[in-house]
Amino acid sequence: MPDPFQFDLVSPERLLMSEQVNEVVVPGTDGEFTVFINHAPVMSTIRPGVLRITRDGKEDKIFVRGGFANVNPSGLTILAEEATPIAELKADALAEHIKTAEEAVAAAKDETAKADEALKLDSFRQVQAQINS
Repeated sequence: MPDPFQFDLVSPERLLMSEQVNEVVVPGTDGEFTVFINHAPVMSTIRPGVLRITRDGKEDKIFVRGGFANVNPSGLTILAEEATPIAELKADALAEHIKTAEEAVAAAKDETAKADEALKLDSFRQVQAQINS
């Protein structure tokens, strides 16, 4: 098992987690990436998706609606727009995110905005599929 490192998960409402973990899989905008101890410094935006946090052989899954990831020598900090443990995620709340994203795709003024909103919509649908499976 990899050595632990410091992981902090912060949402606008509160500090959700501040612990030593062994690995975190982050849903980056350009694709998922896994952080271990001594990971190279990186900053990334986060798409809607599921953080997979492993510590002591146990995995926690937390839905994030977006935000930023900062990997530095002291560990990983996630600043999430919204973060909810998968066990607490309500199907109707996720359905509302999907509906809002569908409306945003339909209302997009140009192809770039439409593509950005379609990516968010796809991410929400992937999360929904993970929860329903």
